[in-house]
Amino acid sequence: MSTIKFGLFGAGGFGREVIPYVKASVCKTLGAHEAEVEVFFVETWMPDRQEVNGYPLISIDEFLGLEGARYFNVAIGDGRAREQIDRQVGTRAEMLSLRAEQSIFMDRNVIGEGAIFCPNTMVTSNATIGRSFHANIYSYVAHDCVIGDYVTFAPGVRCNGRVEIGDHAYIGTNAIIKEGRPDKPLRIGAGAVIGMGAVVTKDVPDGVTVIGNPARLMDRKS
Repeated sequence: MSTIKFGLFGAGGFGREVIPYVKASVCKTLGAHEAEVEVFFVETWMPDRQEVNGYPLISIDEFLGLEGARYFNVAIGDGRAREQIDRQVGTRAEMLSLRAEQSIFMDRNVIGEGAIFCPNTMVTSNATIGRSFHANIYSYVAHDCVIGDYVTFAPGVRCNGRVEIGDHAYIGTNAIIKEGRPDKPLRIGAGAVIGMGAVVTKDVPDGVTVIGNPARLMDRKS
């Protein structure tokens, strides 16, 4: 009989990409056997269906009422939505990171709770990463980077060394972030959005959107 209940919030496209490796990751992290782990999709409202891709779909109230040890993660790309769900769950379940078997981690990294590392992602060495980080397929974090809480990397992000990224930043598909200097890391501000395919060569302020190569402020009138 299962004793570990794992809820993956978000049954959309990203959640459906993540859930196939949830059980293996949970078992490896907790040292559990597959028979001990039961996996659910969870929504913050009452679902209008009972399953998605063969996994039970339940409400947050149902999940938090399950007996046994409860763990969760949030497969939603919006970092602020992840933080809201994190706060809503509170201490009633423990946030647990998920790592696909094909993800690679090198030396001396510090990674916060609740990260999701999709297949073919990498963190090299001496990186510090905050809570609920998302690294979608083929993304990497290089040496000496410092990444805040609830940061999202879309597919194919190349974050080179000595980069600092503030909380809730969103880095779009195939964006490239230039390596910073030892005496001056390249900084991307809190809540900033880096557009798809952008090449970031200089600091990005808080809360702005940049696009293009080299990346520049998006003209809101266009």
